[in-house]
Amino acid sequence: MPRILIVDDDPEIRATMASLLRRQQIPSGQAASLDAARRTLRSESFDLLLLDVNLPDGSGLSLLPELKAQPNPPEVIILTGKGDPEGAELAIEGGVWDYLVKPASIKDINLSINRALKYKEQRDRTTPRTLDLSGMIGSSQAMRECFEVIAQAAVSDANVLITGETGVGKELAARTIHANSRRASCPFVVVDCAAMTDTLLESTLFGHRKGAFTGALADREGLVRQAHTGVLFLDELGELPLAMQKSLLRVLQERRFRPLGENREQESDFRLIAATNQNLDELIESGRFRQDLYFRVKTIKLQLPALRQRPEDIKPLATHFIQRLCVASGIKTKVFGSDFFAALADYDWPGNVRELGNVMERAFVASGVEKFLYAMHLPKDLRIKVTRARLTADKPEVRDGEPDFLEGAPLEGDLPSLKAFKAASEHRYLETLIRKTGGDIPRMLEISELSRSHFYALLKKYELEV
Repeated sequence: MPRILIVDDDPEIRATMASLLRRQQIPSGQAASLDAARRTLRSESFDLLLLDVNLPDGSGLSLLPELKAQPNPPEVIILTGKGDPEGAELAIEGGVWDYLVKPASIKDINLSINRALKYKEQRDRTTPRTLDLSGMIGSSQAMRECFEVIAQAAVSDANVLITGETGVGKELAARTIHANSRRASCPFVVVDCAAMTDTLLESTLFGHRKGAFTGALADREGLVRQAHTGVLFLDELGELPLAMQKSLLRVLQERRFRPLGENREQESDFRLIAATNQNLDELIESGRFRQDLYFRVKTIKLQLPALRQRPEDIKPLATHFIQRLCVASGIKTKVFGSDFFAALADYDWPGNVRELGNVMERAFVASGVEKFLYAMHLPKDLRIKVTRARLTADKPEVRDGEPDFLEGAPLEGDLPSLKAFKAASEHRYLETLIRKTGGDIPRMLEISELSRSHFYALLKKYELEV
C-alpha cells in the first residue's frame, strides 16, 4: 500500500487529510514542522507528501532539495493556505506534482493524490536507463538534475536547447545526449554560429552549386545535409543573424532546404541540438532573436550550472583531469598536497570547467617529475586572486561610514579555523542579502549568483527564513 506523510502545522488540516486518506484505505503519517518531517522521513519511507509551505520552523519548500536527493524520492503536493506566484514557481522548479491553495475542494485534492500515486507506481516499475556519461563528472544535486534531463533527451528525438556560461560543457552535454540516443552511430555535425558571416553561414549550412557566387568553384554539400540521420549542433545560437533565423525556422518546420544556386529542394532528417551562453529572452525583447524560433528549439531545455554553483564537484573534476594527464604522459598518478584543493575552493572559476581543465594542465606541467601537486604549482594569477580574496575576507571593508556584512568577524584574539570563519561570513552575507533585498528571491539570486537549489540549501544550513 502507498503511504502518505501530511506535513502541516494546523492540527485540523492534518486530521481532515488523515480522515480523507482513511476513507481510501491509504496509510498516513503526520508532522507539524520541518524538523518533525525530517525525523519521520529518516525513519520511514513514503510515496507522497502533502506539504504546507509556511511551517513554524521554516518554508516547506526548503525540504524539496533534500527529497530530490533521495534515491527514490516521494512525490510532493503543496497544500498551502497562502498562494504565492513566486512560491509556486519555486515549487514547480523543485519538482512538485501539484500546487494547491487552501481551501481546495475534496474532489481536487483526491484527484491530485490519486494521479500522483499512480505516477509514482509507474515510475517505480520503470527500470532506470543506464547512461554513458563519459567525461561528465559531478555528483552534486545540480548535476544530478542535469543528468535527469539528459536521460529524458536521450530517449527522445525532440529539439534540445542547452544554456549556461562559457566553459560549463555545453558541447560535451550535447555529445552525451547524442551518444545515448538512437542516432548515436550517425553524424554529429557542429556549426559555430559566431564564427561566420551571414553569407558564409548560409552557404555552410545549406551548401551551394558551382558558380552560385564569386568563389564558388565547385559544388559543396551543406552541413544540414551532412547531418542527415544524425545531429546538427548549433553552437552559440544567440549569435545567429536574424535573416538566418528565419531560414532556420523553415528548415526546422519542414526539414527541407535549398542550396545556393540550386532550383530543387533537398531533405535532411536531422535532430537539432543548440547551445548558447546568452539570455535568449533578453535578445527577444531587444528584437535580436525570433520568438517563434526560440519556442521551436527549446522543446527540451537543459541549463548547465556554473562551476561556482557546484563547488563539491571541483575536487572530482580536478582529479579526473590530472589522472587523464598522467595516463597520457605514461607516469604514475600524482598525489595532491593538503593545500591544493583549499586553493581551488577559494577561486570563483569565471571560465568554469574549461578553465579548471586548463589550470590542471598548467599545474601538471609546473610540477614536472615531482610526485606531489601543491598550491605552489597552480598558476600565479590564480594564486594571487585567491590570496586577495582571502585577505579581503579577513579585513572588513567600510563604505560610507557603514561596515559591510563581515563586520564583527572574530579576527581578534584566537583565530578560528578558516572553515569556521567562512561559515560565519557566509551566514552574515545571507542575512544582509535578505535584509537589503526585502526577501525578493529573484533579486537575491541575481546578486548572489547562486542557483535556486544552492540558495535554499544555504538557507536551511543556517536556519534562515525568507
